[in-house]
Amino acid sequence: MNELDLHPSANALRTTQIGIVISIVLVFVKAIAGHIGHSYALIADATETGADVLSSTLLFFALRIAVRPPDAQHPYGHGKAEPIAAIVISLFLIGAAFWIGFHAIEMIETPHSLPQKFTLAILLMVIVIKEVMFRYVLAIGKKLNSQAVIADAYHHRSDAITSIAAFIGIIVALIAGKGYEGADDWAALLAAVLIIYNAIGIIRPALGEIMDAAPPAEINGHVRELAAEVSDVKRVEKCFVRKMGFDYFVDLHIQVNGHLTVTQGHEIAHQVKDKLLHSTLSIKDALIHVEPA
Repeated sequence: MNELDLHPSANALRTTQIGIVISIVLVFVKAIAGHIGHSYALIADATETGADVLSSTLLFFALRIAVRPPDAQHPYGHGKAEPIAAIVISLFLIGAAFWIGFHAIEMIETPHSLPQKFTLAILLMVIVIKEVMFRYVLAIGKKLNSQAVIADAYHHRSDAITSIAAFIGIIVALIAGKGYEGADDWAALLAAVLIIYNAIGIIRPALGEIMDAAPPAEINGHVRELAAEVSDVKRVEKCFVRKMGFDYFVDLHIQVNGHLTVTQGHEIAHQVKDKLLHSTLSIKDALIHVEPA
């Protein structure tokens, strides 16, 4: 068993592979059904799913990079590959949304036939599959605290959104009849706006991680509590935590009895470090600075 199999990213990689296979199948199903069924919204939906395939493939390789051990050029490891992937995935989302929106406007201004009824069944199937994938991948992403995996989950959700919009648009077009052929095109345009909104929501936390923004306050608080539990620690003066991929790195300043020897202070620092590394917080390393109380 290699290091990758033991790393938390192993679950993310398996999840990503499943998503890629499902999305490839759906691209062909939706593109063919959209062409035969005269539904641009369904064709646009296929395009969005194609972006899913590209972004999930990117995520797969980014996760393999993120798990690599530290080296001379990257002493803190390669974890930043993970939020970088989240940002690129979000840009894929935005690009796909603009493509969908641009062509939806084109189709609104172009006379075309009413969509076929069978396209509704295709869309209903897609909505169910993609919503299930969204919930599954999101659960994995939250469990691993991975912005890239969460971003990939929202790629599946955006696909479900475009499918729902297309479904509603086609129903309107079929019920209203002649003169409403462009209803599914308007639905595609609305879906594009929703996709951009989701993408912006993904970019923000990923940028924060790249910029070493502080994690949620409860993480910092938990680190302080763990350090304070070591009997000879008088006070936790400073605590800085930053996220690197799946793991956290901690810089901690603790105060101890000023009459202790250097060796005794060093031993206390090691006790604090060991307690942090063996906690449930996925702390990769901790630098403990000892000061006299």
